[in-house]
Amino acid sequence: MITIIAAIANNNALGKDNKLIWHLPADLKRFKKTTSNHHIIMGRKTFESLGKPLPNRVNIVITRNKNYIAEGCLVVNSLTDAIEAAKADENPYILGGAEIYKQALEVADKLDLTFVHHTFEADVFFPEIDMDIWEEKSREFYNADDKNAFAFSFVTYLRK
Repeated sequence: MITIIAAIANNNALGKDNKLIWHLPADLKRFKKTTSNHHIIMGRKTFESLGKPLPNRVNIVITRNKNYIAEGCLVVNSLTDAIEAAKADENPYILGGAEIYKQALEVADKLDLTFVHHTFEADVFFPEIDMDIWEEKSREFYNADDKNAFAFSFVTYLRK
């Protein structure tokens, strides 16, 4: 099972200037719990925005640069190679960015999304989700609170 995991705003915004636009501790906690002890696949820009490998996970970085080195990570040159490198994991997670998500939508089995109920100015966007291909399996809505500045929903889709 290959899972795309992402946090997406109302206008499909993912980030700006290679950074997250919002801070939702509940989403970060869920992300950590969900992806720990799994392989995580990401593009080079996403990895560089994190600044270091995420602990308790096998970090796989995709780049076209054959000489790229990411300390503590496996470096591959395509999404296909990344999936192959993660084959020991029954459920690797794809963390983005936008171009990796676009490619991964063709092969993923599951979408594990956080919808942030707000519109943001952004320069990177999640691709459109074709609802003819995906079926919603669960949805949990949360209001904004003293720790989470925006209302959000955790939504899971499975490929039909």
